[in-house]
Amino acid sequence: MRRVLLPHAISSATPPPGAAVATFQGTSMGTGWSVRLVEGGAPAGHWQAALQAELDGVVAQMSHWEADSDLGRFNRAAPGTWQVLPREFLGVLAFALDVCDASGGACDPCAGALVNLWGFGPVNRYNQPGFVAPTREQVAQALAARSGRHVRLDADGRRAWQPGGVQLDLSAIAKGHAVDRLAQLLEGQGIVHYLVDVGGELRGAGVKPDGQPWWVALEQPPGAASEDDGIVVALHGLAVATSGDYRRYFTDGGHRYPHTIDPRSGRPIDNGIAAVTVVDTSCMAADAWSTALTVLGVEQGLALAERRGLAARFLARRPDGTLADAASSRFTAMLEEGDPA
Repeated sequence: MRRVLLPHAISSATPPPGAAVATFQGTSMGTGWSVRLVEGGAPAGHWQAALQAELDGVVAQMSHWEADSDLGRFNRAAPGTWQVLPREFLGVLAFALDVCDASGGACDPCAGALVNLWGFGPVNRYNQPGFVAPTREQVAQALAARSGRHVRLDADGRRAWQPGGVQLDLSAIAKGHAVDRLAQLLEGQGIVHYLVDVGGELRGAGVKPDGQPWWVALEQPPGAASEDDGIVVALHGLAVATSGDYRRYFTDGGHRYPHTIDPRSGRPIDNGIAAVTVVDTSCMAADAWSTALTVLGVEQGLALAERRGLAARFLARRPDGTLADAASSRFTAMLEEGDPA
């Protein structure tokens, strides 16, 4: 039986008679994006350009692929210096550091050097010829280089402290932030019925012209058998993000290394987690927490989700190839059995 996940509160506002859905799409941050909106009013060219410009702004600030981004500039800054950064950048970094603290370091925006070491950064890529997985000694050296070096923020001065050698990587939160930015752009121009998708991270509001919410199926790891027919969520004032071990990975010596790095051990996760999905009103929060819970694993992750009141679903791999399903009480409270109308 397919299960459906519904928000606790649903607005009665509906699109006007005869309303239609307009779709816009493009590429950003190495992935595709799309926006579906009802009754845009403005010409299609306006929306296409405005949405792309919003995403380009996120890239200019937070991309670890663009050397001239604000993030790239911070990573190259001299040790012991304050760096003035855009307010949006500081807000995202502050939230990421809060998640890092709350998760015991399971999701650390200052772990860019480890991400690069394992071939998941912009250079020395895991899928390029000549890549060699790091040795335990190299990992230990990278961990030692990070020890005791902490980024400090000065919100009033819009500054961040570069202690020396810290490499920021906001890939666990930037896409979710970009989704929120697009949603805020739409709402700022009077659009209340929409669905935003950036690389599989989604946020929706309102309903479609037929009165139905924006139904989205939660991601399932490819090729893995599940115990049910999946879950669809009504993105009505909600966002959803999924972190999984199947998106980017490499094998070495018969071992599979996913792209999610545990900043505490300095190594890719090896805890059996196939995917963690988090549902929240903020896609940035869902994005960051899905990564942190993936690193923590089912037992510790569920305990943290309960303490934080997070709606989270865990899929863990069994030896026979099937998936074990576990969810927080907040997630379970939003579930109903049956097919969407």
